[in-house]
Parts: sequence; structure tokens; C-alpha cells
Amino acid sequence: MALKRRKKDEDEDRGDTSGSAKAQREAAAAAAEKKEGGEDDDQPPESEDVHFEPVIRLTEKVETKTNEESEEQVFKMRAKLFKFVRETTEWKERGTGDVRLLKHRENGKTRLVMRRDKTLKVCANHYIVPEMKLSPNVGSDRSWVWNAAADVSEGEPEAVTLAIRFANAENANSFRDAFLKAQKDNEILFGSSEEAAATEEEPSR
Repeated sequence: MALKRRKKDEDEDRGDTSGSAKAQREAAAAAAEKKEGGEDDDQPPESEDVHFEPVIRLTEKVETKTNEESEEQVFKMRAKLFKFVRETTEWKERGTGDVRLLKHRENGKTRLVMRRDKTLKVCANHYIVPEMKLSPNVGSDRSWVWNAAADVSEGEPEAVTLAIRFANAENANSFRDAFLKAQKDNEILFGSSEEAAATEEEPSR
């Protein structure tokens, strides 16, 4: 009896040991699964594909008009423009850019327009009327001076004395030829000097 009981106890001990090992394996597996689950929990959840409407919608591109759409460019040359300031008796630089002669496709009248580089701000804008006299600037073969009775580059018609300087004498002579030709063409179109003076105040801006 004692031998059977001892054997039974040993069998139970072996069962406990086997059961304990099994429990340890299960616990280890559960711990591993929990750890893996914990790592997943640390990851941010996948966001849904959310669409947000813009607060400000871009409008369609607006075409900017320069009032030159109905004119043909008959001359263009890079130069530097100066204005004579009577109060200080000094020449003040007006800007550097392309001086252009623009001929209207309908009425045929030609005006002089010059815009500053980069800003494109108008620094000269007037018709080339018969009364204008283009004179060489003293001491320079690449610069010209003339008076405009009604330049509207600043908004309101203004009597100004302007000087323009080119890179070389050849460019200056090309400007003179184009200026005199436009002046001759305008003389026929403007007619009398009174009509020219009245029309000169309203070139496109």
C-alpha cells in the first residue's frame, strides 16, 4: 500500500511539473502576444482619407490691359530718360527702360511711351506733335532733348522738358529718324496746331 501511495504521489508530482511547464509555456505565449499587441497599440491608427475644401478659392486669371492693344509698335530702343526740374535747374533721372513709338491702328496717330524696367511704371507718355523740336544734348552725340507740352505719365497733362540718352550714337540716330518720321505723319493727321494741342492731352495711359 505504501509503495502504491508513493508511486501515486510521484505521478502527481510529475503531473504538477508537467502542468506547471505547460502553464509557463502558455503564459509566455500570452505575454508575447500581449507584447506584440502593445506595440501595435503604440502605432497611430490609420487616418481616413479626409478631404478639406480650401478656405479661399483662387479666382480666374484677370487679363491686365495697358491700352496698347490697339496700337502697333514702330520703334523700340533701350535708353535712359531724364526730366529737367525748373525749381532746382537740374536734370532728374526718370528711369531706364525701352522707349517705344506706338502707332494707333485706327486713327494712325503715333505717341511716345517709355516704361521703367521691372516696375513697368510709365515715365513718358505723349504724342509726337509738329511743334516739338528734337535737339542734340550739349556735349553728347547719343542724347536728345525736347519739350512736351502735355505729357501724361503722371496722370495729368504736364509741360515737361525731357532728355534721353542711348548706349551709342547709332542708337541715338535711329531714335531721331523714327521720331522725325512719326512727327511728319502726325502733322498730317493732327492738321492745325490747335487740334494737335487739344488731342495731345488725351493719349492712352
